[in-house]
Amino acid sequence: MIGYLKSRQWPLYIIFIAIFLAFPFSLFKYTKYILFLVNMTAIGVIGALGLNILTGYTGLISLGQAAFMGVGAYTVAILSTKVGLPLWINLPAAGVITTVVGIIVGTPSLRLKGFYLAMATLASEFLLEYVFKNWESMTHGIPGLYITPPKVFGIHINNDRVFYFFAVTLAILAVLCTRNLFRTKVGRAFIAIRDRDIAADLIGINVFKYKLVSFAVSSFYVGVAGGLWCYYMTIINPEAFQLSISIDYIAMIIVGGMGTIYGSVYGSIFVNLLPEAIQRLMEILQPVLHMEYTFAAFKQIVFGLIIVIFLIFEPKGLSEVFSRIVKRISSGGERR
Repeated sequence: MIGYLKSRQWPLYIIFIAIFLAFPFSLFKYTKYILFLVNMTAIGVIGALGLNILTGYTGLISLGQAAFMGVGAYTVAILSTKVGLPLWINLPAAGVITTVVGIIVGTPSLRLKGFYLAMATLASEFLLEYVFKNWESMTHGIPGLYITPPKVFGIHINNDRVFYFFAVTLAILAVLCTRNLFRTKVGRAFIAIRDRDIAADLIGINVFKYKLVSFAVSSFYVGVAGGLWCYYMTIINPEAFQLSISIDYIAMIIVGGMGTIYGSVYGSIFVNLLPEAIQRLMEILQPVLHMEYTFAAFKQIVFGLIIVIFLIFEPKGLSEVFSRIVKRISSGGERR
């Protein structure tokens, strides 16, 4: 990590660290609410990075994101309640168990491409959702499981402010690990497969092997995100891992920018803040237009519209938008 810190970047890193430490103490009236949104965004960043590795960088479509998050969440819940293991074991275990499930699902699925692969991962979504609902001896079915907040270094993670430092730190580590991944042979193989899998095979890349590795790495990230979500919400049930959550994550990487690391960050911020904007918009429009849409239906309409707009007008997402803005600002400064 030190290698990234060029001398001219030190002030930026110092400012970032100062903001990171001061942020949860600088809020007043809406402290809990804002921290809730930040914490959900941090969890979303980790999950979106996992999906972006698979879809954005390797070109494999997945509609099973919610189900894999559910595997991570239930792993944490079961190990916490039935075995009594601590967080530092449960969270990595959530990633590992989800990786195993991802490999099991991925092995037959990765012989498929495009629409057929999407349908295979969608089938895994429904299958795992069925397991969550009906394996009552482990998951407690529809009522779900409740866990007590964990401890880290003797500190209870039982409020939004403490969880903020834990979740955001993990999100930053996930971003750094992903950056490093795509500087390795494995990451470059993912990109080669995405760009042209036949050509990648011709130059000696084991396409099936690296597709499976991509599925495994992606599943680990998603499992950790699910486990983190479980610790934050403290109660989980199958309703939390439906197909709509998978759609939200697809929206994150499309809006943020597929095949970009920071696109996962921008997309998570956008998708987690958008429902709040939609809620405020509905409150304004309902008295005027006498709208009868429920929030859930209106949210899906807006999400679908935004995804279509980005696919048509800005397929590279917010990451490309911000990149162009930065280039224009820097080029303007050089001219002056």
